[in-house]
Amino acid sequence: MPISKILIANRGEIACRVMRTAKKMGIATVAVYSDADARAPHVLMADEAVHIGPPPAAQSYLIADKIIAACKQTGADAVHPGYGFLSERESFRKALDEAGIIFVGPPANAIAAMGDKIESKKLAKEAGVNVVPGYVGVIEDTEHAVKISNEIGYPVMMKASAGGGGKGMRLAYSEQDVREGFEATKREGLASFGDDRVFIEKFIESPRHIEIQVLGDQHGNIVYLNERECSIQRRHQKVVEEAPSPFVSPEMRKKMGEQCVALARAVGYFSAGTVELIVSGADKTGDGFYFLEMNTRLQVEHPVTEQITGVDLVEQMIRVANGEKLSFTQDDVKINGWSIENRVYAEDPYRGFLPSTGRLIRYNPPEVGDGVRVDDGVAEGGEVSMFYDPMIAKLITYAPTRLEAIDKQIAALDSFEIEGLGHNIDFVSAIMQHERFRSGNITTGFIAEEYPDGFHGAPASEELLRRLAAISAFAAMAQSDRARRIDGQLGKRLRPPSDWAVRIGGADHIVSINGDDVLVDNAPLDMSLEYTPGDRIIDAEFGEEALSVRIAPTRTGFKLTTRGASHVARVLPAHVAPYAAHMIEKLPPDLSKYLICPMPGLLVSLNVGEGDKVEAGQPLAVIEAMKMENILRAEKAGVVKAVNARAGESLAVDSIILELE
Repeated sequence: MPISKILIANRGEIACRVMRTAKKMGIATVAVYSDADARAPHVLMADEAVHIGPPPAAQSYLIADKIIAACKQTGADAVHPGYGFLSERESFRKALDEAGIIFVGPPANAIAAMGDKIESKKLAKEAGVNVVPGYVGVIEDTEHAVKISNEIGYPVMMKASAGGGGKGMRLAYSEQDVREGFEATKREGLASFGDDRVFIEKFIESPRHIEIQVLGDQHGNIVYLNERECSIQRRHQKVVEEAPSPFVSPEMRKKMGEQCVALARAVGYFSAGTVELIVSGADKTGDGFYFLEMNTRLQVEHPVTEQITGVDLVEQMIRVANGEKLSFTQDDVKINGWSIENRVYAEDPYRGFLPSTGRLIRYNPPEVGDGVRVDDGVAEGGEVSMFYDPMIAKLITYAPTRLEAIDKQIAALDSFEIEGLGHNIDFVSAIMQHERFRSGNITTGFIAEEYPDGFHGAPASEELLRRLAAISAFAAMAQSDRARRIDGQLGKRLRPPSDWAVRIGGADHIVSINGDDVLVDNAPLDMSLEYTPGDRIIDAEFGEEALSVRIAPTRTGFKLTTRGASHVARVLPAHVAPYAAHMIEKLPPDLSKYLICPMPGLLVSLNVGEGDKVEAGQPLAVIEAMKMENILRAEKAGVVKAVNARAGESLAVDSIILELE
């Protein structure tokens, strides 16, 4: 019996993604939801919905019994687990098997084998997959260490077995380095951890994170659907993914793909799965790739593979679960064009990427079509809560070449409107514009290396600032034109000024607008745009180039956001501007005596009370948001004058927790 009703044991964008394909296939859908998701888009999209408990995932989405009860209640004959939650739990698959419900995913033994880090490495080695060469046994002395290192191939990393935090580690590029460093590594291990055992493994230079998508049916047919490059990560969390990889040659793709298929075959794998590899960017032979782990589920970044292969992975998973054979072979899998995905997260890159929860006061994604795809599970007015993953949406672009796909991302990000909470749109736009990213010379260290002091907005060229100055002047002219048309004003109607002084990016520009002619600092600018006061986005054209700018009025001008940064423009009529120098400068208040909550969250603990002395850098409080704890420290020394919050309270962003005198 083919699947007739499918329950999606997930939420957010992936639940909506599975439902879209199920509906296309004529399969009825069932959503499950917690209290926090009662009005979420995935609930409204499904044919039926079942409530499964309170907001914390451990009391709702992670309880297998509740999912099975919901299946029985609605008559769902299959479950798609999405990713996260129960998707890689062997016990969940077994429980569904016992209940006679089809699991849209791999068999239980494959989930178990690949879920064990040590076991999976052994299996990979036996299946002929490259694993990072290393020696874990007891190393007797320096000569033994040299022999092992020569066999592994340089560079190698010597690590204290009990090491951690960067201690007891030595990098060796030659035999001499091993001779000089082995005993020292042993001594460091003994001194720091009371254990002098050392192991040696190959050091991967310029590491890249590349993964292979595999797909198998229940009849022994397995194919690989090329690779995805996922090297742009922050704290091991992927931010940007693309397919294909700018690093992988056709020969390397074939080697990687065939090894990953062999691994899938070794565990009797079927359905969609991904083999993650660490790849040496310094090794140009095409053999420098090594098994990391296998994810026995659909990946977050699956859309980029769909875009370049034309294969709907969710549809294939459902067909395989139905017992159907794959309708294509390895020879049918092609690479058509290039696709890039940016994950739009609810986190504030300008405040150290702190999680940002709250209501989406405005949510207006870019127009879909012409190579732009948006996978989301949120709606305007909805809430990004502290209980789940901070992903708002996935923006996917597709084009014939890599640079065209990147440029499509920049343009789409410029027209992506999100208000009400912090988001990383500027940050991913900055990555798309970064010369190193555009060159394809990327490693897993990219973000740490290129943004060592955090993110402060993408740098703007002189030309961009001139264009923004012209847009600001045009918007100011439109506003003053509207103001002069208000009825009942004394005197005759004055024409709006045509010369404007615009201060932006620390520089002053004189913009003259006369009909269609625009001059910036006496140089002509070819600009065409439409703007009515109140518009939130301006689509301007400068010759052949298009530019979308988000615009919001300020007291003395506009805030303009585009190309990965916001710019505040002060706009004054040219004859008024000279008087601005006589205005008294308003100094911002000194906030260093306050401990301010940097994000909405739960005050887990408060370590000081009224009258306590504190030193600069001392931990004062712990705030929990989106499953992460953040320690707040004192900016300066002082005495606690007043405490405004108690442990266990939910605090809003910028709430004052305590005051120092």
